[in-house]
Amino acid sequence: MATNIVQEISNELDSLNRSERKVAEVILADPQAATRSSIAVLARAAQVSEPTVNRFCKRFNTAGFPDFKLHLAQALASGVPYVNRNVEPDDDAESYTNKIIDATIAALVQAKKNIDPQTINLAVDQLIQAKQIMFYGLGASGPVATDAQHKFFRFNIPVTAYDDILMQRMSAAASSTGDVIVVISYTGRTKDLVDVAEIGRQSGATVIGITAPNSPLADHCSIVVDVDAPEDTDVYMPMTSRIMHLTVIDILATGVTLRRGPDFLKHLKAIKDSLKDTRYPAK
Repeated sequence: MATNIVQEISNELDSLNRSERKVAEVILADPQAATRSSIAVLARAAQVSEPTVNRFCKRFNTAGFPDFKLHLAQALASGVPYVNRNVEPDDDAESYTNKIIDATIAALVQAKKNIDPQTINLAVDQLIQAKQIMFYGLGASGPVATDAQHKFFRFNIPVTAYDDILMQRMSAAASSTGDVIVVISYTGRTKDLVDVAEIGRQSGATVIGITAPNSPLADHCSIVVDVDAPEDTDVYMPMTSRIMHLTVIDILATGVTLRRGPDFLKHLKAIKDSLKDTRYPAK
């Protein structure tokens, strides 16, 4: 998966020595300013020597500080600085609001770069011809599976969401050729979900994984939509990963809608029209 240098620095933060971490923290605090800084100014800001800054830059596979600044500028070219700063205990509402929103936007920009359109096409191919679709998710992925059910019931395909492992195991065992199981897991390391993916494959179903690349779950799926958010859900509660998964569900639902063709829009309109009497008029 392609990554930018700001993401790499953030990911490596805990493995840096004390001096390198000072340099990293100055850069992550204001990446744009770092692209305009001289090595002397950056060294003073981090309270380290200029050779320390150079060693830091070479650690991230650049030739030195000028080359590092070029990579940094390229990483910020999308207009969304990928700065994975943890919320601090003394952050005020404005600070943590901005941090959470910025982190989410940055994660979605990264997903835009990394999700393979050909894989999306393959997944849509299977979904549109499925006899039935089952969405599986546990924990924070459970509501994502439910959201998928809310989207996909509109397509006149039998669809169910399961967030209970026993129901997942039984429905996977009862599946057959022509059925599609979509397993949603950020880490791809939840043993129960790996097991149900294997059960589904053995039963003849097509198993689509929305999960981390090269994970145990990915190894047991027919098709893998890679979603790799920079979020350690072993430590922190899921935030950006959940938003990315919801976005992938929207992408797949849109793909199925477009494959249905313009005549299918009448069906979608009828569903929307059925809600009119349940709402007060907009002001």
